[in-house]
Amino acid sequence: MSKLVGVGVGPGDPELVTVKGVRALQEADVVVVPVMAAADGQDGGEPGRAEATVLHYVDREKVVRVVFALNERSDRGRREAAWDAAGEAVADLLRAHGSVAFATIGDPNVYSTFTYLAQTITELVPGTEIVTVPGITAMQDLAARSGAVLTEGTEPLTLVPVTAGATVLKDALEGPGTVVAYKFGRQAGEVAAALRATGRIDDAVWGSALGLDEEFIRPAAELDGSALPYLSTLIAPARREGGRGGKL
Repeated sequence: MSKLVGVGVGPGDPELVTVKGVRALQEADVVVVPVMAAADGQDGGEPGRAEATVLHYVDREKVVRVVFALNERSDRGRREAAWDAAGEAVADLLRAHGSVAFATIGDPNVYSTFTYLAQTITELVPGTEIVTVPGITAMQDLAARSGAVLTEGTEPLTLVPVTAGATVLKDALEGPGTVVAYKFGRQAGEVAAALRATGRIDDAVWGSALGLDEEFIRPAAELDGSALPYLSTLIAPARREGGRGGKL
């Protein structure tokens, strides 16, 4: 039986890959890493964050790059064609080798490319066993590096991809609890405006390239509307009053 394993390799710091994740990468016959497509639909050439992390634990000869339309949002036809081609490539690897690990940044069940790939493989290679190995997420890493506490007591936690629109983020900020925003770099100005409008900007923090040489962590109050790296993460902590244990 063929086996496809989605392995979360964390937000970029190779020391944040779990022991189980490393074992899954090393035990697989092939490790697939997603790469962004260039204008012609081919491999864009630059190693992605998942690939860079994987190469700390497995030999390059074992790693296979597969082009996904990770940056295609406007042309659905082109995106679907790229997804079909990627699915066929991984299906061929499963048929040839039997065991394939797919490395994804963060966690394979949180806004991950792996979700769509698994659906495709279920159709192309019936009977394939599909499992996931959880990974540390960007919000956990940013919380640790910035000192922002994600939740206390009975506080809810809301995760919003800003690709859904700044209005969705503003609605979340008007509610209770901590709000985390993913992929907000290209809408940084709108995000800053939403934080100010809801009175949530003073305690908020954002970061990008966590754990890498180019790591950047700053107070959200410093946002000036300039575009930021696409994979930027924001934490707006809950409003907390009443001292220690006030929400237990």
